[in-house]
Amino acid sequence: MPKIESAKIAILATDGYERSELREPLDFLKSKGAKVDVVSLKSGEIKSWDEDNWGDSVTVDKTLDEVSVSDYDALILPGGQINPDLLRVEEKAVKFVREFAESGKTLAAICHGPWLLVEADVVRGRNVTSYGSIKTDLINAGANWSDQEVVTDEAVITSRNPKDLPAFNAKIVEEIEEGRHERQIAAE
Repeated sequence: MPKIESAKIAILATDGYERSELREPLDFLKSKGAKVDVVSLKSGEIKSWDEDNWGDSVTVDKTLDEVSVSDYDALILPGGQINPDLLRVEEKAVKFVREFAESGKTLAAICHGPWLLVEADVVRGRNVTSYGSIKTDLINAGANWSDQEVVTDEAVITSRNPKDLPAFNAKIVEEIEEGRHERQIAAE
């Protein structure tokens, strides 16, 4: 089974990501030894949104044009209202999320991040959670929504808000180390 120390993880984000929802998984997973790339639409830096104002920036490691699903063991979609709203109108981003979901690899979305799961049409029939204001969007897309700290359905992890980050981060590690993708391939 894969270990978190050898895992390669992508965090897909653009300007307007919720600071804590990118930084905390990034720092936590790196502290566990994982290789984590911030992937975005453009190179350079992307700027966070921190509560009610623009926050600090993070360096983009790779653009969407430079990556494929096969490069990574997991994908994380941070929230904030701006970030997923900008990404869900970009076909490259939606395709990347859809292909990740189809691969069976760990796919984690928090807060408004599940908007990308809706756009990629990968929530139908799945158990999920999210920030409360997008509950109806998920239900209308065919998801089974519940108000829980973290919900996992076939390697798709969802959480509600920054307060859920400890459970969200722990579940990402657990799912990667379970090796669901490897078991899925072996069963085929």
